[in-house]
Amino acid sequence: MELDGYKVTDPFFGRPFIDADEQRGEGTPYRYIHGGFEGTDTRFTYCFPSTEHYRGRLFQPLEGANAGHENVNAGPLGPITGGLEMTFRLGGYCVESNMGHIGDVEDPKAGPDPTIYGFRAAAESARFSKYVARQIYGEAPHHAYVYGGSGGARRSPLCLAYGEGTWDAALPYMGDAMDGEHGDMRRLRTGTPNFSSMFNVQRVLGAKLLDVIDAMQPGGSGNPFAGLDTHQAEELATLYRLGYPRGDEFMIMQPMGQAWLWASMAERLEAEDPYFKSFWTEPGHVGHDQPDLVRKDIINLKTRIKRPLFARQLAEEAEFRAPEYARIVALASVFAGMENMWDVPMAVELEQDPGGYPQGAGIKFLSGKATGRQLYYMSGVRTVWLGAGAGEAQNLRFKGVQAGDEVQLDNRAFLAYCYYYRHHIMNHVEWDALRIGGKPIYKQYRQPEASPFMGVLHTGRFEGKMMWVHHTHDASLWPVQGVGMKNNVEREYGAVEARKKFRLRWTENAEHVPPHMAASAPGRANTTWLIDYQPVIEQCLLDLVDWVENDIEPIDSNFSLVDGQITLPPTARERGGIQPVVSVTADGGVRADVRVGESVALIVKAEVPEGTGKIIGVKWDFDGTGSYPREEVVDGTRTALMLSTSHSFDRPGTYFVTALVESHREGEVNAKFRRVSNVASARVVVS
Repeated sequence: MELDGYKVTDPFFGRPFIDADEQRGEGTPYRYIHGGFEGTDTRFTYCFPSTEHYRGRLFQPLEGANAGHENVNAGPLGPITGGLEMTFRLGGYCVESNMGHIGDVEDPKAGPDPTIYGFRAAAESARFSKYVARQIYGEAPHHAYVYGGSGGARRSPLCLAYGEGTWDAALPYMGDAMDGEHGDMRRLRTGTPNFSSMFNVQRVLGAKLLDVIDAMQPGGSGNPFAGLDTHQAEELATLYRLGYPRGDEFMIMQPMGQAWLWASMAERLEAEDPYFKSFWTEPGHVGHDQPDLVRKDIINLKTRIKRPLFARQLAEEAEFRAPEYARIVALASVFAGMENMWDVPMAVELEQDPGGYPQGAGIKFLSGKATGRQLYYMSGVRTVWLGAGAGEAQNLRFKGVQAGDEVQLDNRAFLAYCYYYRHHIMNHVEWDALRIGGKPIYKQYRQPEASPFMGVLHTGRFEGKMMWVHHTHDASLWPVQGVGMKNNVEREYGAVEARKKFRLRWTENAEHVPPHMAASAPGRANTTWLIDYQPVIEQCLLDLVDWVENDIEPIDSNFSLVDGQITLPPTARERGGIQPVVSVTADGGVRADVRVGESVALIVKAEVPEGTGKIIGVKWDFDGTGSYPREEVVDGTRTALMLSTSHSFDRPGTYFVTALVESHREGEVNAKFRRVSNVASARVVVS
């Protein structure tokens, strides 16, 4: 591979180097190239398929969270973002970058410069890939696309806006509403106060969350406030107004990325923000004025480590197979796989259960090889704690920790964080719930700087096209966040011109992660209310390609925003988008009450928006296991259908009978990919 002829566009980066060049791949063989730029921590991975699969495109998936790894899409977790096979199906080669930093540690040369981590490292990696592609294929790619979810959705719009023609289009999905003026290169300021509201509802409601969940499930009362005291009702109402999606209340009990984000910034927030001291010492703060609201939850304890735990131990040892460990097992495996840290302990077992409210508690080592290291509780069960942190602590986790090491457990900063949302309100419309006459109700503190890895503010001004995909049941990037970019683009160009550049699509019943990565509620598999959104992303990428290369305009989604809640129209014609619209009834309603052995009449109705495909599959799940044992026969020719079946139950209980409906753009019943799905349920109570 000839490298001398490449001249970097961005002078921050030194000469490119390649340290691996080999053939890989069993399904679709590809050429794997790994390297970086001298004098920097920027690393890249290129995966070039054979000319048989290549159709002249560059696809660049961006990693979520803080990034820092260049082998996610090419690794075991690749299918979450589509994986290499999707890239090859779409006729492209794949570019991955660690976004300018190794793990969670800043590049010494870049320091805290958010432009390097936000888009410049990705851009130089993409430019050099085109130089390499010219040598492999005889010419550079004719079009380039950048996309990503969560943290990747934070950065991919920056790539399109500031990449100087590197990419033709972007597809962010599950992104945020941190928008501003074009050219503002200052670090973001946010402590994600909306997450603190969610944590406080989890803490304050406790076991009553189960009643809230039941009320908001199909056939429930629809009143989540029944049985709550004044403080509990106030906290839940605020959470909804700030945009938390109704119908996804179970995830309040199962925080994932939100817990990691706290761990990644907690030490810095506490050191820099006077709020954390004022919360306990000054009038106008709950910790000072109403200490009884937090006193019972305090953890401030010295104890010792019984043993460190690796992700494989959590996944394989019998004692961790109980349902209560499902979340900690899943999170440990996700982090170990994403960061290739199977040989690093992800959790510890403590000698004693500290009681209190452990979420977000600090874990500081007082003895042993890890002395001084600060981590934070992400998930756990009694004495088993999964931890995360910032910088080098995040890279090390519990490496070097041994039985007998002493630790300090302290959750007082996190208890203050639970009311952080009151004192750090943001300049978005949903935060008006905490203003009277335009003025904040509570004393305000300055929003802290975010990690430089999150880049800079979004801008609605960019070259090329953007399709934004957001989910209605996302507990990490709440649905209300999905309208920020749309508003910004329309502010820059006006509503008419904005449609030439930007489209927004909603994915109903999708969470921040695929169902297999999230815990399930007791007695009901999450696949009975959540879908795998990856086929949606692949179809949207294909539609983006058609929009850019063939001028075929994509269908967007219609919606309304009221009191922080996104509502989609009830019919496919009104709603748009590309998902089937599905409804299910049991004995004619959303709830049926029957006796053991009594037959229940079930009807599913489904319709696909015009021009987006045909129905290729309908499956029924009757008992909440998510196994979908009954499959209806469909031929892939219809855009709408109504099917009926019946079922009886042989034991008492509450069952959520669910229909899973799949569509496909070309109506291929046996298609393996782009099977776009949706679900709907009815409640059957058997006595």
